[in-house]
Amino acid sequence: MKLAYWMYAGPAHIGTLRVASSFKNVHAIMHAPLGDDYFNVMRSMLERERDFTAATASIVDRHVLARGSQERVVDNILRKDQEEHPDLIILTPTCTSSILQEDLHNFVNRASIISHSDVIFADVDHYQVNEIQAADRTLEQVVRYYLDRCHRQEKWDQFLTDVPSVNIIGIFTLGFHNQHDCRELRRLLRDLDIEINQIIPEGGSVEDLQNLPKAWFNLIPYREVGLMTAVYLNKEYGMPYISTAPMGAVDMAEWIRQIQKNVNTLTLSSSNKRVDYEPYIDGQTRFVSQAAWFSRSIDCQNLTGKETVVFGDTTHAASITKILVREMGIRVSCAGTYCKHDAEWFKEQIQGFCDEILITDDHAEVGDMIAHMEPSAIFGTQMERHIGKRLDIPCGVISAPVHIQNFPLGYRPFLGYEGTNQIADLIYNSFALGMEDHLLDIFGGHDTKEIISKSLSTDIGLIWNPESRLELSKIPRFAREKVERNTEKFARQKGIETITVEVMYAAKEALNT
Repeated sequence: MKLAYWMYAGPAHIGTLRVASSFKNVHAIMHAPLGDDYFNVMRSMLERERDFTAATASIVDRHVLARGSQERVVDNILRKDQEEHPDLIILTPTCTSSILQEDLHNFVNRASIISHSDVIFADVDHYQVNEIQAADRTLEQVVRYYLDRCHRQEKWDQFLTDVPSVNIIGIFTLGFHNQHDCRELRRLLRDLDIEINQIIPEGGSVEDLQNLPKAWFNLIPYREVGLMTAVYLNKEYGMPYISTAPMGAVDMAEWIRQIQKNVNTLTLSSSNKRVDYEPYIDGQTRFVSQAAWFSRSIDCQNLTGKETVVFGDTTHAASITKILVREMGIRVSCAGTYCKHDAEWFKEQIQGFCDEILITDDHAEVGDMIAHMEPSAIFGTQMERHIGKRLDIPCGVISAPVHIQNFPLGYRPFLGYEGTNQIADLIYNSFALGMEDHLLDIFGGHDTKEIISKSLSTDIGLIWNPESRLELSKIPRFAREKVERNTEKFARQKGIETITVEVMYAAKEALNT
């Protein structure tokens, strides 16, 4: 557990609540003090969804602290069982209520004897894991609970579906463009004549989890949530899984080839024909995805030599880094992730694609790195967007955590062939290019509340003395214009008419504070 005023990943109970809220007819009860119960507001605001199962807070107050929590927690579980008739109730503490060290397992056992609904306790260490890890663990726990029960009751159907089918694991509420990505995956699988057995947890039913092993294999679009479930299903039921993120033209083709390999392997034991998806890959890459053509165009070639910084969760940061370098010829000065628990995989994936690798969950460290490198563009989370605004560096948002504008109403997937177009647009539009740079210099920028001078006339200039001109000429050309621009902006703000070497250093100090 970490005390901070801002974090990339939230506390563990938010991950558990996200998984519970994604399933149909699953109710989450959090044992929490007032102040920890903001999930429902966040969910309804960001997802803009009218119909979802709200979480219930079993409030810890002074009366509970005096008498103990058992009576209130059990009463809340039984009340929700009678009112909502859920298939499953998940009880989770928060980081704050965990301090009480109460035996919530015992509360759950007592309530489950009386309740008609299934009741489980979220088996998550709230001091050791964050929101992402807790979501991954909770999903695996729910799947394991129902499949183990199915085994005990001998209700398991051991036969696979007659035609190729998959489970998509890891699509859930408040995920970065998850709903759009799910729609794109549905389209792709339909084109490949592969049926979708189940999508969990988003829109799934816990009563149907017993049918998960009927699928031929599992797809894990994002490493952050779903990988533990896929590993469990592979170990217990021998189900293959594909954890490659179908993001970008190259990985998209690799993802389809892995699907082809799995389908053809399992076809040997069925009456289905072998498949060849190479013509589909070629057609989609050349005619549906415009990214491959765009990367060879003169517009994209103008980005050659531009430096960028990438930061986000492991899936998106690694994929965007490879797309920038491998598909668009853009240099990545530094790539990083806040998912410290998956650092080794991340380093392995981007080795050779960037100059430096940064593994941290401290946004101040990321900000210092960006200020030091002064890239042409940033691709990161909402925090990097704020950092970019302070440093006057454009930023494209490519990963959670995000603001409400990154839950678009329109169709904007990051996965699949349509996703390659969206990513190419995002990357290109995140740079200030050519004539735009020139116009920004002339007119003092746009969408800014700062008044650069008392007059917008361009014939009011500043005087650089010979010493400052000489100092400016020593700065490498790629950074010289930016230094000149920032120094003149500082001089105008301070009412200075002649720029000296001292003014240059003062401007630099002001920029770094």
